[in-house]
Amino acid sequence: MPLMPNVAYATHGLPSARAPVLLTHGFGASQAMWASNLNALSAEREVLTWDLPGHGASAIGPGELTHDNCIADMLGLIDVLGSERAVLGGMSLGGFLSLLFCRRHPERVAALVLVDTGPGFRDGAAREGWNAWVAGLADDLDARGLEALRRGPESASEHVGGAAGLAVAARGILAQRDGEVFESLGEISAPTLIVVGAEDERFLAAADAMARHIPNARKVVIADAGHAANIDQPAEFNRTVNDFLGGL
Repeated sequence: MPLMPNVAYATHGLPSARAPVLLTHGFGASQAMWASNLNALSAEREVLTWDLPGHGASAIGPGELTHDNCIADMLGLIDVLGSERAVLGGMSLGGFLSLLFCRRHPERVAALVLVDTGPGFRDGAAREGWNAWVAGLADDLDARGLEALRRGPESASEHVGGAAGLAVAARGILAQRDGEVFESLGEISAPTLIVVGAEDERFLAAADAMARHIPNARKVVIADAGHAANIDQPAEFNRTVNDFLGGL
């Protein structure tokens, strides 16, 4: 699949017989959030990082920004790697998109690494509440710029992009449309690792839910880590992920 010219990405490591890894960052971050993980994760396989539309160096493409646009970009990125299948690793919004990709294209997924993320909302009222918060965040980004952005370690970088693009991304891909991803968890056949920081209170329950519903999923809680466990405790995160990848 052709890759949109607005997508910024970088490859790390060398191609090998092992399945490559496609890493997708969270909302309000950029591919720079994986900096402390790349040497370890790319030691034995190729790793590709990218900026979601409206983030980092990736511009918003023509037309409306949707989840489908991101899935198409991810297909193109796996083709860049020259592989039929890839391990999808995603943090927060990136994890949700990885789950959605797995729902749509399970034959292209070698494994899943889900980091401080969730499967969206099965309950319509909860989804409406989330979307109301997202709409408020987007309006705040338009009004106040990057000051409106929650500043966690994943977004404490000059590489996150501009407020206007983030506002478009919030409305287009941070908002939830339906319960498709949650309802598809039981159908996942790819080996799955769930990683969550012990202090990431908003996503501990989501990690538990995914562990219950995804067949044979492995869940690891990393101590002294918050919503960006890969940054808060990189050595433990890298060891955990490489142990999982080594067992594939």
